[in-house]
Amino acid sequence: MAGVTLANRYSIQDVIGVGGMGSVYRARDMHFPNVTKLVAVKEMINSAPDPLVRQTIVQNFEREANLLATLNHASIPRINDYFSLDSRSYLVLDFIHGKDMEAIISDTNGFLPEEQVLGWAVELCDVLEYLHRHKPDPIIFRDMKPSNVMINSNGDVVLVDFGIAKTFQTGIKGTMIGTEGYSPPEQYRGEATPSADIYALGATIHHALTRRDPRLEPPFSFAERPLRRINTSVSPELEAVVNRALEYNPESRFPTAADMKQAILGVAKKTGALGRMKTQTTPIAPAGGIKPLWAFKCEDEVRGTPTIHQGALYIGSYDNNLYALNAADGKFQWKYPADGGIVSRPSLYDGNIYFGSEDKRLHVVSARSGKVVWTYYTEGPIRSSPRIAEGHAFIGSDDGYLHAVNLNTGRASWRFEAADAVRSTPFVMNDLVYVGCETGDYYAVDYRGELKWRFHAKRAITSSTVGSANTIYFTSVDGTLYALDPKNGWPLWRFRLGKASISTPCIIDDFVFVGAADGFIYAVDVRNSKEVWRYRTEHQVNGSPVIYKDSLYCGSVDGNLYCLEYRTGRLRWKFETQGAITGSPLVYDDIVYVGSTDHQVYALLA
Repeated sequence: MAGVTLANRYSIQDVIGVGGMGSVYRARDMHFPNVTKLVAVKEMINSAPDPLVRQTIVQNFEREANLLATLNHASIPRINDYFSLDSRSYLVLDFIHGKDMEAIISDTNGFLPEEQVLGWAVELCDVLEYLHRHKPDPIIFRDMKPSNVMINSNGDVVLVDFGIAKTFQTGIKGTMIGTEGYSPPEQYRGEATPSADIYALGATIHHALTRRDPRLEPPFSFAERPLRRINTSVSPELEAVVNRALEYNPESRFPTAADMKQAILGVAKKTGALGRMKTQTTPIAPAGGIKPLWAFKCEDEVRGTPTIHQGALYIGSYDNNLYALNAADGKFQWKYPADGGIVSRPSLYDGNIYFGSEDKRLHVVSARSGKVVWTYYTEGPIRSSPRIAEGHAFIGSDDGYLHAVNLNTGRASWRFEAADAVRSTPFVMNDLVYVGCETGDYYAVDYRGELKWRFHAKRAITSSTVGSANTIYFTSVDGTLYALDPKNGWPLWRFRLGKASISTPCIIDDFVFVGAADGFIYAVDVRNSKEVWRYRTEHQVNGSPVIYKDSLYCGSVDGNLYCLEYRTGRLRWKFETQGAITGSPLVYDDIVYVGSTDHQVYALLA
């Protein structure tokens, strides 16, 4: 074949691969006579005697060409041409300078370094996530294995051979297609879903780290040859990630390729490999990354949540100041000095701003001028945020009381004694005030300050309450999301989180969203208390998720603000600050505002 020119354009130089139905050639594109432009020419020889079978083969080859034509990703080769000559069809693709992963594994003496495999795995997760989120229909690759992963001259992965990839249609089964050893159990039954690709990626990583080819082993027998028993240099954390990807049941695997990527990056961060990985700076956001519209620097950490009113953004800082900024451009307007740090979220009522401080006071200042109107003293730091209702500001204090402060006089109408510090923000509904305290006691108090009912969790309730006429929700440090009947405090259901939570839930449609110290953001179906999805961040989630349009926004102690599709939990983008994000973001008029312990307040396009 060398020396043959196809379609008066592609001069064949050498065979670079041989398959069951044809070969792959390296060729020179003669349309560029002054440069050497190399392409890969994939040949399909159609020798089936049955006309219907021949037609099906041609249609499948054309489908691969059409599929590749819709894809645009750095890890997928571009298609340049497609044509047929007699009984043969040809795809012309970008030529990849490099070796496939299977050859690299075979040619390596000893085991590949973990950090090298981690870098490849991150890039493969990226390309799988791209395929699985393809519009209008997700694409399932269906044949992930080392021989289909090229490592180019830059050390980046390129996924090749889309011959059996197909768009995913729920509930539709097909024939068993894939490679034995890499394909999951359900693919043998003709079921190919995004989870099948995650399993095959786990098998590919296992092969790369152990040099044990799964095609030579009994199917689904990875548990019989644990990674670290074969390769003792593999970290326990990476072994756990691979084992989860290789779970027999699809529901036990990572929900998405993006989740698997986050887990791999978590391994790299914990083991110290992140700084040495080539892919450490691979952006998840679009090219150029997410750039803030503006950023304002305070003198100390920003741990709270902002409020916006009439074009001004109000937010407290641990430098003891409440700041008023122009919401459009972040320009400083004024600041009001308290005598302690401010984590309390400001509330606005009748032109005044209400907020608590660790100086033990509820401060009321003019929204226009920042001048003090009045202050109310408690006996302990105030980390709760005020709730304005029925002519009162309801606020908790570390002095162990829920305070009802008259807005006209600035004096207490009553105090309700809790069992310990009240850091939860009161929730007002049905003529009752709902609040938790640090012993785990949860109270419903009427407008006269009299207890109507009490519920007890096992540990502190720092989370604030959200809810409706039929159900109220809050979390506890005991690691539980609670749903109670607001009339009597009877538990309607409990959802067990991975670890403690101080995150206030967020509700929309039939979902309740919440974060936890295990680093996950959870979506739970309120109708049956079942998990819908979870998304892993790289540290604990103390702040509360917020929903705006079809997106969920939530910060993490890992320093990132995450934007997820709220129905699926898929990552849209994340924005990295230089400090932990412990407060909740605020989204208003297509802009998301968030503070960070790096001392900055950021404004980003939602």
